[in-house]
Amino acid sequence: MAHLTIGTRKNGPHHRTGESKPRMSIMIPAWVDGTLTPVEKLEAHQRGLRHKAVSVFVIRGTEVLMQQRAMGKYHTPGLWANTCCTHPGWNEPPLDCAVRRLDEEVGITGLPLEHRHHLEYRADVGNGLIEHEVVNVYLARAPQDLKVVPNPDEVMAVEWMDYHDLMALVRRQPERFTPWLRIYLADHAGTIFGSDLVQAARA
Repeated sequence: MAHLTIGTRKNGPHHRTGESKPRMSIMIPAWVDGTLTPVEKLEAHQRGLRHKAVSVFVIRGTEVLMQQRAMGKYHTPGLWANTCCTHPGWNEPPLDCAVRRLDEEVGITGLPLEHRHHLEYRADVGNGLIEHEVVNVYLARAPQDLKVVPNPDEVMAVEWMDYHDLMALVRRQPERFTPWLRIYLADHAGTIFGSDLVQAARA
């Protein structure tokens, strides 16, 4: 992984703590008996309910911006994931959620987001919790001088990693990565990143 020099987000009037600690006020869209219903986030995962989610990959050439989840996360703490992975609030459009959480998690603003995929997966994420997500996946292309300011409540580290190196490392050490990232890369990489990037990374 290519190390990135990062800044530290400071608490202030615009600081948002985001999702690192389960709060009963966070209601996400989940299907209950076939009907889309607002359900408390932790409950949705405890019950394994199918629910909406959003994921974002920020790329810079053939590099992917990865985040290591903060140790305070209620599942998969310390594991590496894509740039941003989250749940929209009830009635929140997925694109609005992607823009909001990119800022809240890694301090990235102003990048155009391209919708790349709509997928579904189910995975055990430990501690008796299940992610059964219907995910809108977005891709953003970053300039070389992109400013990244991780929120320490959400993210303990970020690194730019070449796509080819990332794929190889996930195969060698899958336990370092979140279940959903492994699924995305194994089953959906071509759709998410496009054939040009995948072929360039293999060259």
